[in-house]
Parts: sequence; structure tokens; C-alpha cells
Amino acid sequence: MDSGFWKNLPKPFFALAPMADVTDCVFRQIIAKYSRHSEEGGGPDVFWTEFVAADGLVSAGREVLKRDLVFGKNEHPIVAQLFGGTPEKMFKAAELVRELGFDGIDINMGCPDRTIEKQGAGAAMIKTPSLAKEIIKAAREGSGLPISVKTRLGYNKNQMEEWLPALLSEKLSALTVHLRTRKEMSLVPAKWDLMPEIVKMAHGTGALVIGNGDVKNLAEARLLSEKTGCDGIMLGRAIFGNPWLFDENKKEVTIKEKLNVLSEQSLLFEKELGDIKSFAVMKKHFKAYVDGFPGAKELRLRLMEKNSAEDVAEEVKTFLAKQTN
Repeated sequence: MDSGFWKNLPKPFFALAPMADVTDCVFRQIIAKYSRHSEEGGGPDVFWTEFVAADGLVSAGREVLKRDLVFGKNEHPIVAQLFGGTPEKMFKAAELVRELGFDGIDINMGCPDRTIEKQGAGAAMIKTPSLAKEIIKAAREGSGLPISVKTRLGYNKNQMEEWLPALLSEKLSALTVHLRTRKEMSLVPAKWDLMPEIVKMAHGTGALVIGNGDVKNLAEARLLSEKTGCDGIMLGRAIFGNPWLFDENKKEVTIKEKLNVLSEQSLLFEKELGDIKSFAVMKKHFKAYVDGFPGAKELRLRLMEKNSAEDVAEEVKTFLAKQTN
């Protein structure tokens, strides 16, 4: 098993969670700029793409989907996250990922979206361990890259004692466990008390163990890693409105900084993805950036009415001008 970049990561390491219509190529560039600062050790130690359908990557519509796999030179190491329930198509998609220059492939076996589950992918994989193993093998054989999996504790109940060893038997480079079941979604606290047992399961397999769920910042991530013994921590929702999350030297972010970066991200989104994605996708970031300061609610409501990056930038400029007068 070639673990590639995984074996060179610091301990603990911190990863950016893959989130649909959130961690797109634009937001990752903003994160790389404001968290990484081109300094060694700054920023996420591993970037993840949004999840992409393996079936789609080998279909006639692949060119649009490939836009979800665009990344910058400042995002290495970067893992392409794929989902799919057909080994043959996973094999071909993995070949493409290798050609695009990714450092690894991660297979989503935890997403609870029903349309994805209907394809036998995402969390549905928990019900079919034998197929999950075939999918892992196909990705490895198609790409020659290190393979990792992101999954959950179980489907309707905790099945980690059967499910996780089945995955670990496939010589994964890393295993990320969202510490909830599929049924629990994100409605209950993540079960970090189970992580030490998962670490024991992985011992001797060569797989790094990454914990995921409810982690608010790097300080908490370090404590959880020390307490549970996991190799890395994946942070997801904490990145909303906070591309500085992975910069440990950044102690405080001003309102002006937040709003200017919101404008910058909006403009970059329109430039890079405006031809294939609705500007409404960008609006899910507004609530996170525009929160916790006087006038935030009113500004947020005005921004939600905007349908172009230029209008967003103008609204922000007007708001900031009033703050300095």
C-alpha cells in the first residue's frame, strides 16, 4: 500500500471537510489565501473537494462535473471525493482523477442524501459492505493513488464493530469517521467517546484515523486528538464565514475584514462558476459572514435580495462607509 502524502502529515493534522456547494474551488481558494498565507504549516493540512458522482464523470455530461474538480497549486495535498455504486464506473472515474493531478481519492460512504443513496452510494454503502470493498478496489486499481473513505458509525444504529473493520481490511490510507449514524444525521452530538475504540480497530492496518463532528476550532481539535488518539481532525461547519479557521496566528477578525472577504468571494464565484451555478449558492455564506455585529441582520436581509457580485460589493461598501462616519 502506497500511502503517498498521508505518511508525511504532521500529527495531529487538520483537514477541510467536503461539503456540497460549500467547499467549491472558489471557497477553497479563499481559504488557501486567508488560512495558509503561503506559510509551511498554515491552512488545512489536507484539502477535500466537494463530492462528485463517479457515474457522471464517465458520462456525456462530464465536462460540467469536471469543473467541481478544479483546484489551485496552493491546495496540495488535495483529495478528490467521489461517490458511486458501480465498480466499473468508479474505476474509470479514478483514472480521470489521476490524470487531473490529485494527490488521493476519498470515497463518500456516509452522505445521507436520498438521491445518492438510491444509486447505492453514500450512506447506503453501509448496508452493502461487500460492494463497498469492490468500490475501494476499483478506485485503487483505476488510479494508483492512496484511497481513503469517509463514513459514519452505522446506518440506523451503531454498526462500527462490523462496518469499520470491513473497510479497514481494504488497506486504506485513511479513514474519516463522522461520529454519528446515518439516522442521526447531525441532530445529536457527535460521539467522540467512541473514537479511542475506532483508533484501536485501525491499529496495525496502516490507516490513519480522522475524527469528524462538531469541532469548532483548531484548539478544540488538538484537545480531541490528544484525548482520543486519532491522527487527524476534519472540520466542516466551522469554516462557514471563517476562511481564517486554519490560521492559528489569526486571533481576531474585524467586521471590515469579514465583509470585504465576502465581497471578494462573491466576485470570484461569479467569475469562476457563474456560468454553471446559480448565484443563490453563494447566499448560503451570507448568514455566516454577516452575523454578530450591530446592523448585521438588516445588512444580511439586503444582501439576500442581491443577485450579482457587483451588487453585493456595493452594498458592503455602503455599509462600511457608514461605520466609519
